[in-house]
Amino acid sequence: MSTLALLRQATGLNLSRATVERAVRQRMETLGAIDREAYQAQLSQGEPSRDELAALIELVVVPESWLFRDAGAFAVATEFAKARLAGGARLVRLLSIPCAGGEEPYSLAMALADAGVAPTAFAIDAIDLSAACIARAEAGIFGRNAFRSKNLSFRDRHFTPVEDEQYAIDAGLRRRVRFRQGNLLTSEIAAPRTYDVIFCRNLLIYFDAETTAVAIGRLAALLADDGVMLAGYAEVPSFTRNGFTALPYRQAFALRKAAAPDTPGTPVWARLPLPRSDNTAAAPDQPAPARPRTRPPARPPVATTPVAPASAPPAPPAPAPAPSSIPTVTTLAPVADLAQARLLADQGRPAEAETACRTVLAQQPDNAEAWFLLGLLAEGTRPEDAQRHLRRCIYLQPDHYDALCHLALLAGQHGDTAGAATLKARAARVWRRRNNTSKHQ
Repeated sequence: MSTLALLRQATGLNLSRATVERAVRQRMETLGAIDREAYQAQLSQGEPSRDELAALIELVVVPESWLFRDAGAFAVATEFAKARLAGGARLVRLLSIPCAGGEEPYSLAMALADAGVAPTAFAIDAIDLSAACIARAEAGIFGRNAFRSKNLSFRDRHFTPVEDEQYAIDAGLRRRVRFRQGNLLTSEIAAPRTYDVIFCRNLLIYFDAETTAVAIGRLAALLADDGVMLAGYAEVPSFTRNGFTALPYRQAFALRKAAAPDTPGTPVWARLPLPRSDNTAAAPDQPAPARPRTRPPARPPVATTPVAPASAPPAPPAPAPAPSSIPTVTTLAPVADLAQARLLADQGRPAEAETACRTVLAQQPDNAEAWFLLGLLAEGTRPEDAQRHLRRCIYLQPDHYDALCHLALLAGQHGDTAGAATLKARAARVWRRRNNTSKHQ
């Protein structure tokens, strides 16, 4: 089996030949190896081959995350845990896969602690393919680049400064997260329906359609029948095509299993006291939600340079809504903005999300983030359109890391190994520059 095939089999990632060749060259240089055939033979020889394959995997996996990335997801997870415990559960189990350097599971632990959930009432499992990521996560030490939120009060509550502008997370919270190396596609993660909440964000974008379906099937098996899945916003359509239904909580990219749970009463996910984006009435025993806003709060953009949303003309006066009313999509600004586009994508409504993106672009043709979202929406069904939109994005914003990564994946899928290698090299430079800049600020 070729090295490319071995790595694809081991990771499930749709890796390009150029990416694998670059990793092999780097490993051979490190080992002082000259003979490529001998190195290839080494990969298929017992225990040493597993160690070497693991070293290669570290070179093709480039994780990026930060603490409290997409805060709406943590709000849903926290309210779900509180409701589950109020209903009589003694322990809420949560899973973060992949967990990168621990940013996501630690954010979850902090959110639960801040909400008053007892440390003994929740347990978080965190799994990643990369041994280096697991080691970094277990250490629980983060640099400036992990703190990108505008509100950093959580850092004062849960971290202790250490040398070189690093921060160590509270030891008690660190004990609430169990880290281990594993692969969603091949590892035995847990028994069926173990987890009440699963975070699996920005993983499926690296899989082909067949692998995506397999991955979602494994996640569905791990999730409780009335549990909540939290995905990346570009991945919601993939989930809705594979047995999940989008939940209406704003900017959370939350989903549930499409089949109704075989349990009495209203499911927990249907009665969380959080702002919604549909017209489902709140459960009578829940606090009334806030009055609808003209426009929902904007999700923090993936791009390094925030883009201002289109301004809406003044809405005509409307009668005050009933106390139990919940915002609907129709209460959003009549002039679409990116928040509305993301909201529609979150609900599994890609055609309407695309229309909202094009409305933004009609007003702001140089809005790089709108081109990026438009590219993501086209990626699964119209790859040529996706490539065109993403190229427009990086033309407008050359250091758009996520657009470069998606373009590299599309190029690799279409056999353009040279183009994929160039794009991945650009993305790697952006990644290094961003990290180096954050370390020296």
